Order: sequence, then structure tokens, then C-alpha cells
Amino acid sequence: MTDKLEILSEFWEKLDDSPFVMLGIPAQAAHSMPMNAVFDDDIPNTLFFYTSRDNRAFQALPEQNRAMVQFVSKGHDFFACLSGTLSATTDRDLIDKFWSNSVEAWYQNGKEDPDLVMLRMDLDDAEMWQADMGVVGIFKLLTGGTIDQKKMEDNHLETTM
Repeated sequence: MTDKLEILSEFWEKLDDSPFVMLGIPAQAAHSMPMNAVFDDDIPNTLFFYTSRDNRAFQALPEQNRAMVQFVSKGHDFFACLSGTLSATTDRDLIDKFWSNSVEAWYQNGKEDPDLVMLRMDLDDAEMWQADMGVVGIFKLLTGGTIDQKKMEDNHLETTM
């Protein structure tokens, strides 16, 4: 069986390489929306998202704070579904910590934009999968071969964060 810490480590590496996720608020019964996730090893099991006050996820707070994030790695070989609690923060230290030119492009007044807010998602649990995209796995997909169920289970992680 693949080590759980190895799968979790792989997730953070893949997310760092391609930080785009789909964020959804299950209670809203609305489609998930694309977001750019940022994280810091000093704040474990937490994702942050820059957004604006008119974003429906922000507007749902504090009544609806349960959220889900779906992630697919750039190489389509790693998948994750995470759930947790969403809250808003205007902590200047956090806003400064993750600020970049690409974030600034979204806010007319930069860090001083009155609509700027940061969402914080404290992760509770997750399911993660690593795909076997080696030569044998690709061959089986292309030819309709049978995928070994045991191998799939070995590359799957359900965890409480």
C-alpha cells in the first residue's frame, strides 16, 4: 500500500505546481467555481483564496460555511476532493504573504481594494487518488484492458486532515 504521508505530500506538490481548483458550497446547490488556491506549510491543512465581496462563496458566510474543493493535477494523474470549513479574513499579514502580480491584476486598487477579501478553508477530510499512468496503465486504457482493482485501492487515500 502507498504510504498516506507520501500521497499527502504528492498532493501538496501537485497543488503547488498547478494551484487551480473548483470551490463549491454544497448548501448553495450551485455549480462550483474556479479558484486559485494558495497555501503555506506553516499553516497546515489550510487553503486560502483571494476573492471579492460579491463572490457567492463570500456572500454565503457565515450561514453556509461548509465547502468542498475538487482538484485535478496538471498531468491528470492525481485527483483530490477535500472538504472543510470556509471563513473570511482580512488579515493584512496573510494578504501580504501570498500577494503577487497575478493577484494584483484582479483588483483595481491592489491590496487597498475595498472589495478584496481572503477566504480561508480549514480542511477536515479528503479523498485522493493517484493514477497509474505508466506504460501498462495507458495501454490498458487505450485497449480497454482490465484495471487491477487492488492497484487502484493502493493508490487511494481517505483521510481526516
